[in-house]
Amino acid sequence: MASDGHNQGGGVATRWKGKWAVITGASAGIGAALAEQLAAGGANLVLTARRVDRLQKLATDLSSKHGVQTQVFAADLTRAEAPAAIHAFTEGKRIEIELLVNNAGFGAFGYTHEIEESRLMDMVHVNCGAVVRLTRIYLPRMVERRSGDILIVASTAAFQPVPFIAAYAATKAFDLIFAEGLAEEVRGFGVRVCALCPGSTSTEFQQVAHQPDRAFRFAETADKVARVGLEGLAQGKSSVISGGRNRWMVFGERFAPRALVARMAAKVMGPEDAKS
Repeated sequence: MASDGHNQGGGVATRWKGKWAVITGASAGIGAALAEQLAAGGANLVLTARRVDRLQKLATDLSSKHGVQTQVFAADLTRAEAPAAIHAFTEGKRIEIELLVNNAGFGAFGYTHEIEESRLMDMVHVNCGAVVRLTRIYLPRMVERRSGDILIVASTAAFQPVPFIAAYAATKAFDLIFAEGLAEEVRGFGVRVCALCPGSTSTEFQQVAHQPDRAFRFAETADKVARVGLEGLAQGKSSVISGGRNRWMVFGERFAPRALVARMAAKVMGPEDAKS
């Protein structure tokens, strides 16, 4: 009998039953879906994001629904000190982190020369810098005890240049290559690392990035994407793409010149004035 996304995700997530996970960007979208599925599998959660009110509501709901322990820590990952502050919080609570989910991230749509420089740099700090810092902070203990898991949320944008979200695609390419390389480094220590690469997903990302609706015509649900990520991590994959359409798209792009892929992406992604 078929089961829904929550049931499937909860089944996979029992791998972390009774263990603690940190999830960044947990207040909405894929982060909230990951929190739900991990809690359904019995994992205890440290939820972090900027919006503490949303975090507290989510934490209360998950504790009540699944009987797991939850902790909330508000953090702004555009700030260089935020990863260390998250770690200090878990250390202060004497929480041993078995799963680190680097989910926080955002994009910005438009001509790069028109996007505020501070927004572009904040994107690099959150999508890349915070990922490396949090991974570097929590990884040594995982290696020491020879167990632990890290999920890094990348994107199908990681596989090709994407005009009008050029910086975002580049940050996600960083995340993908970082995760795949790190996965091989630490495999012998019993630590698993996986990059989750979703395509367009029904979350707040579109509104935050100000991307056009046409880029989200085939959007998947956050629940589906979260389930694929947890399954891939549990199976020891170094990267996983959510959605058959997205997998075929990435596969097909391997046989096309990168310049052609960029031009095709520009036709799909570009604002109206870029097409005239």
